[in-house]
This record gives sequence, C-alpha cells and structure tokens, in this order.
Amino acid sequence: MIRLEQAIIVEGKYDKIKLGQIFDAVIVATEGFGIFSNAEKLDYLRMLAKTCGIIVFTDPDGAGLVIRNHIKSTVQEGKVYHAYVPDIPGKEKRKRTPGKAGLLGVEGVPDQMIIDAILSCGVEERSGEVREKITKNDLYELGLSGHPNSTDLRKALAAKLKLPSNLSANGLLDAINLLCTLPQLEELVEELSS
Repeated sequence: MIRLEQAIIVEGKYDKIKLGQIFDAVIVATEGFGIFSNAEKLDYLRMLAKTCGIIVFTDPDGAGLVIRNHIKSTVQEGKVYHAYVPDIPGKEKRKRTPGKAGLLGVEGVPDQMIIDAILSCGVEERSGEVREKITKNDLYELGLSGHPNSTDLRKALAAKLKLPSNLSANGLLDAINLLCTLPQLEELVEELSS
C-alpha cells in the first residue's frame, strides 16, 4: 500500500473501495452530486484541505468535471491537488452499459494508472516513522462505541473537532487518525465526559 498524507476525494463508493485497496489514506466519497447539498461534507473537505491537503480525483466525464469545479470553488483555503483519469473508452465491469460519455471512471482504470495519476499531481508518499493508529477497539475503550451514550459522545466529539455529525464510525475513525494521537483523543473524551 502507498501511504499518503493527503485525503483523496472521489465521487462514489466503488471508487472509494478501489482506491482503498491501493492507498493508505483517508478516502472520502462525495456521493456524486450529493456534495452540492451536503454542507457538513463540504466543511469536512475544507478542514481536510487545511490540515493535510486533499486530492480531487473524479471521473473524466461531465459530472466529474462539475463535481471537481464545485469542490475547487468552495474549498478556498488549504492544499488542493488535482489528479486526472485519462479519457479511456469503455465501461466498468459492474455496469451493463457505458456511461453517457462512454469513458472509464476511476473505478474502471488499471491500478498503475491510478497510482501514476495520484503521484504526478504534486503529492509524495508518506515516509518516516508511522504514527500508531487509533483503532475501533480504542473507540470502544473510550466509550465512543458500544456503550449506551456512545452516539451522543461521538456527536460531541465530531462537533469539537469540527467534523460532520453524520460521519460513519469508519469515517470518524479516519478523521480522528488524521487529527489526533491516542493520548490527545483520550484527553478530548475526558473533557467531553466531564
């Protein structure tokens, strides 16, 4: 796996799954045009751009361009990189017919092409000492999952970290790993619990 400091922004869940098999990075799906009406997700992208940088990696079709331009216009601060899939005619294996533009999207192109696109946009692989990741077990131990008040505590933590309140447990874990060490998280939870 290729470790990246930056978060990768893709259109959909299949793109996220594919990139998750190649990169050790936070990967956020816009849910297609859902990004236009999701203010919390846009706030999350702004926060990621400021803290670690984001790589916008959308399909080469019209919809991908519209989504890319929307992110570009709404994320004004921080580091925003743009990676591009070349125009390759075809359709993804899971689809019966090609998309409107007749081009392969992020999920359909070969892995090496994705790696080349991401690494050629100005980012570098993360190197050096690996910070120990916070795990789901840590969240359980801190009362952020599996306990009667876990949902409220997670929402309070998300608010404190200026994250969307509707992040999935995995999404919250990814964000926490970008923003905190385990001792910092323990301190935040203690502060929120008192």
